[in-house]
Amino acid sequence: MLAWRAARGSWGALRAAAWARGARPAKARSRGLLPPPAACCPRRWLRPAAPGPRAHCSGAGKAAPGPAARAEAPGGRWVPYENPWTIPNMLSMTRIGLAPVLGYLIIEEDFNVALGVFALAGLTDLLDGFIARNWANQKSALGSALDPLADKILISILYVSLTYADLIPVPLTYMIISRDVVLIAAVFYVRYRTLPTPRTLAKYFNPCYATARLKPTFISKVNTAVQLILVAASLAAPVFNYADSIYLQILWCFTAFTTAASAYSYYHYGRKTVQVIKDR
Repeated sequence: MLAWRAARGSWGALRAAAWARGARPAKARSRGLLPPPAACCPRRWLRPAAPGPRAHCSGAGKAAPGPAARAEAPGGRWVPYENPWTIPNMLSMTRIGLAPVLGYLIIEEDFNVALGVFALAGLTDLLDGFIARNWANQKSALGSALDPLADKILISILYVSLTYADLIPVPLTYMIISRDVVLIAAVFYVRYRTLPTPRTLAKYFNPCYATARLKPTFISKVNTAVQLILVAASLAAPVFNYADSIYLQILWCFTAFTTAASAYSYYHYGRKTVQVIKDR
């Protein structure tokens, strides 16, 4: 024990003398005052581990509070990787599934049942927005695109079927469908442009890769509400016998105005409605 303490004290004295001459350990090692470092394994860059359920996007093992995680893309670039199986997204998918059912009921002129199914679709729209706003772990980039997409699919099928039933004029339906087709095409283009390279079909249609969030304009939200009000009024018209009401025709004109204003707002503020999710 005494020999060990003497050796350690001698080593401390030698190191203090070397540092007093201005030689730091790195410089002392280069001058031969210190022995070379022992051979070690090569340096490796540490990266956060990819989420365990990458293959299924189950969302297990995610970091709180939100559903987004990070995944490693080819080439070593990290991209946001989130769980798409949230309650709002499920409600939006339910609304998309109800759209063809509503179209069939309207074509078959079963307006009483169609009103009930339409009320159910409207309830899913209210619930998914409420849940996404009040629970952070239920908010997702996919939902920001899926919710308006579900609305557009529902509205398009409803207007086509109501026009077939002679409850909505053809020019108004043509205007609404044209606007929605352009907006849906723009969403697919934004998805392509914001996808990390190399862009593949598997990655493009993988809902786990979060690339951009969409923020609708205020007038677009107003237009969606007006369009849904017109659908409800048109569905109820044959049930309560007011299909030729002047108020219904005024509502046609107001819907056409908000549709045109909404299309212009996306043209004017297009870039501001897209928030690209960047790697950090």
